[in-house]
Amino acid sequence: MARIYAIANQKGGVGKTTTVVNLSAYLAGSGRRVLVVDLDPQANATSALGFDKNQMKPSTYELLLDQAPVGDVRLRHDEFGLDLLPSHPALAGAEIELVQAIGREYRLQRALQETADEYDYILIDSPPSLGLLTVNALTAARDGVLIPVQCEYLPLEGLSQLTKTIHLVQEYLNPALHIRGVMMTMYDSRTNLSRQVVEEVRRHFPNKVFRTIIPRNIRLSEAPSFGRPINFYAPQSPGAVAYRLLATELLNGDRRNGGGEHAE
Repeated sequence: MARIYAIANQKGGVGKTTTVVNLSAYLAGSGRRVLVVDLDPQANATSALGFDKNQMKPSTYELLLDQAPVGDVRLRHDEFGLDLLPSHPALAGAEIELVQAIGREYRLQRALQETADEYDYILIDSPPSLGLLTVNALTAARDGVLIPVQCEYLPLEGLSQLTKTIHLVQEYLNPALHIRGVMMTMYDSRTNLSRQVVEEVRRHFPNKVFRTIIPRNIRLSEAPSFGRPINFYAPQSPGAVAYRLLATELLNGDRRNGGGEHAE
């Protein structure tokens, strides 16, 4: 049975999709069966894995609206060794179209039940908002949420609202939901601010922050434009080394506590 994690942060530009794509690629490289679910209408994860987002029909849009099953939406990437449920810009309309739908918060959860036994890890890339798409991601994330936090002040401010949303989803929709771990991204060792943000997050989330810190790295920024994860684009770069260590840390933590809630 797959471990299902949502990667969420309502603040954009914190490395959320970068984390989904590269963490998934390293998990797949370690021999795990991996499914990436692109639930962001921007479809950046879809593009970063080398697919044309404008040609993705059917996509997670049709999946959420019960117009297509997982098997019709799923794509296989043999080179990267993982599967993808791609997104399409039309997914933006799902926020409105699902408002009156029965069980609207459970659409993704129900869809993934069809295929969860086929994978070891399912990682859901949620949009940079706290709307219905993100609620679907959090409701489906039976093993927790992974939160990327950019090492700057403004992303830190938004964590309290995300935490409130997680607690609401836990109370009303997904009792198993918890913060699996917080990932510090875009770290710049030359600045005091980066170090201060890491210390502040560790103080607010004791035992939740991963030891591995993702540095600010130009190769990580370049890789999506080539449609390749960092381990295929620049495997010796500092960003690649960091995501490889992060994947190992996640695997080791899951192995020790059976998918429990504490990061390293």
